[in-house]
Amino acid sequence: MPNSSIKNEKLYEDLRKEGNSKEKAARIANAAAARGKSAVGKKGGKSGSYDDWTVADLKKRAKELGISGYSGLTKSKLVAKLRNH
Repeated sequence: MPNSSIKNEKLYEDLRKEGNSKEKAARIANAAAARGKSAVGKKGGKSGSYDDWTVADLKKRAKELGISGYSGLTKSKLVAKLRNH
């Protein structure tokens, strides 16, 4: 069923099949439709790896993203949860 808020349905579906969240897939698909795929790929890439962050910073980021159930996680599981959000 077509979704009027998704500007590039094929890209959205491809991203979902790769395992991306609905939110992330929609954001990428809409950005690609607005600016072109190559422009979207060039944006970002300035943040360090989550592996370099402290646990406190990782928990702060999880809270910012509205992720729940992170307080008792180990660093590696917290990083995985953030990457798969």
